Parts: sequence; structure tokens; C-alpha cells
Amino acid sequence: MRFLRFFLIPVILALSAVPLTRAQDVPSPDAPPVSTVPPSNDNAPLPPRETLHVTSNLVTEYFTVRDKHNALIPNLTRDDCSVFDDHQPQKLVSFHAQADQPLTLGILIDTSGSQQYVLPLEQQAADEFLKQVIRPKDQAFVVSFDIGVNLEQDFTSNVRALEAAINHVEINTGGGSGQGGVPGIGEGPIPTQGTPKGTVLYDAVFQTSNDKMDNQIGRKALILLTDGEDEGSDRKIGQAIAAAQNADAIVYVILIADPAFYYQQGYIPLGYSGAAAMHDLTLPTGGHVINVGHNGRKLEDAFDEIEEELRTQYEAQYVPTTPLNGSFHPVDVACHDPGDPKLKVEARKGYFSIPSNDNDQ
Repeated sequence: MRFLRFFLIPVILALSAVPLTRAQDVPSPDAPPVSTVPPSNDNAPLPPRETLHVTSNLVTEYFTVRDKHNALIPNLTRDDCSVFDDHQPQKLVSFHAQADQPLTLGILIDTSGSQQYVLPLEQQAADEFLKQVIRPKDQAFVVSFDIGVNLEQDFTSNVRALEAAINHVEINTGGGSGQGGVPGIGEGPIPTQGTPKGTVLYDAVFQTSNDKMDNQIGRKALILLTDGEDEGSDRKIGQAIAAAQNADAIVYVILIADPAFYYQQGYIPLGYSGAAAMHDLTLPTGGHVINVGHNGRKLEDAFDEIEEELRTQYEAQYVPTTPLNGSFHPVDVACHDPGDPKLKVEARKGYFSIPSNDNDQ
């Protein structure tokens, strides 16, 4: 009996731990829904990506550098660049090029009525881009946005699954009524009371930054295919920028629009503001706008430009000398070259710090 008692105790303990372990795998009610796009069996499932837990004050800044001819410069050293946090020079813990580091991408496709005639171009170019960019260690997801924000394909390195999701999206011509809403990344349709929903672009950037990018590590970028016009978002542009900065996500906008549509709708005489708003959205995150009009060749070139930038980035890490008290920290990166005094640096303009905890230091 004594033997059975000591034998059964560890068995009972092991069995009682099983539900606790499995419970950790059950998604919360607020978690993003799993895409219904069937995965291909061509690639093995991705191993779980490491989640970033902030236990120190280490800040990582990704940036690209261009010369006076706008060509990317890939061979700078630690001595060539300086980082300022809250206007104070920082001592770099590490500095190196990240030309071959894992990449996390979000492809955000505008499916509002104004994109009806250019959506096929967007789908074709995005498919080719992912074929060129995604490697086994990279991952991407696909989101469409119009009167709501919808996750078409969750994180995967399976290019065929990503292509299927991109080709699956279609224009929502609901006209902003919101009837029968489009499911959001969280739960159900985004409310449509108040300002009519047309293109919730800022909501899309805010939600994908918080729900998808924030828990990822390494190089991250959101690529928006849109005409740049927001209508009816609950979030403001400043909130979208802050969310992207907090997630360390670079935002690129491929500005693609059908001029005939705007003339037909009377938008051009009233003033088209999409380009200016998208410059305001992208620059603080270290990204930029590429205006392709509705030219398929320019669209392909835009994707090529983004790919080259993402593969030719620098990573600088430092522990800020200014206190982390939850406020916004402006960041400036400057690089110099005796042969070219006009180097242009594209980098995140700052971040919102997490208040430091003495127990974590």
C-alpha cells in the first residue's frame, strides 16, 4: 500500500497539470480570429515566434540611409552613425546591418468602393512581392479594410496561403451604411453609429499594430495599398501613428488611385487629401509614401523599392540615459560620410516608453 501511495501521487499530479497546460493554448475571447483560408501543405508549420517581454530598458532602432542620389547605403559602421534620445547622445550597445534578418509583414488592402478598378493590379503586384520577399524564417498576414477591418490570413510563411487570401478579398460597396458589418480583428463589426463608415484606414493601422505587431520581435513593417482617404475611423491619425511606433512597425503606403473615379464622384474639385495624410502617417514610423497612380509597372517598382529597403536596414541598440516614465521619447538618428555630407536617414521618430521597474533592472 505504501508503494502504491508513492506511485499514485506523481501520476495524479501529472494528470491534474494537463488541463492547466492546455488552458494556456485556448485563445481569449478578444483574440484575433483565425483565418478561414485553408493552409497549404507545401510548407511545415512555423515554430512559435518568441514574444518580446520588456525586462530591461534596451531600445532597438531600425533605419535606412540614402545618399544624395537617393541610393541606399549598406556599408556604414558604428562610427558613422549617432543616435539621440530626448536630444541626448546615446552609447550604442550594438550596431550592425540587418540585411538578412527575419521579417514580419502586414499587407493591408483598401477594399472600399474607390479601389474598384485598381484592386486587380494590387492583388497581382502583392502576390509577386510576397513570392520574392517571404523566406521560411519570415512571416506575413493579410488584412482588408473598408467599413471594417477584416483578418484575411493570419501569420504564416506559406506564400500560397497568403496569395489565396489576397486574391480572395473583394470590394465592399456597402456605401458606408455598415449594415451587416464586416467582422473586425477583435470581435464582430465595428460600430457604425455617428460618422458614416467608408474607409477605416486609421482603425486598420491602429488595430494591426496593437493586435498583430506589438508582440512580435525583429523587423516589422505594415504595407498599405490605398488611396489614402480615411472616412469614419474611430481612431485619429495620431493614435494610429502612436500604435505603430509602440509596436516598432514601419508603415509604408503605396498610394494607388483611379483618377476617373474621383472625377466621377466629384472628389477632385473638392480637393484630394489622401497623399498629404499618408505622408503624415508614414514619416514618424520611418516609412514613406510611394505614389503609383494607377500604373501597374510603377506598382511593381514600389514593391521592389520596399523589399530593397527592408533588406538593407541597420539596427542600433542602446539603453537610454533619460528616465523611462511613460512619456514620449523623440529619437533622431544621424549618419555621416566624408564623401557625401547629405545622407538621408529614415527612422522611427520616437517611442512611448514603459515606466521602468526597479525590480526588473
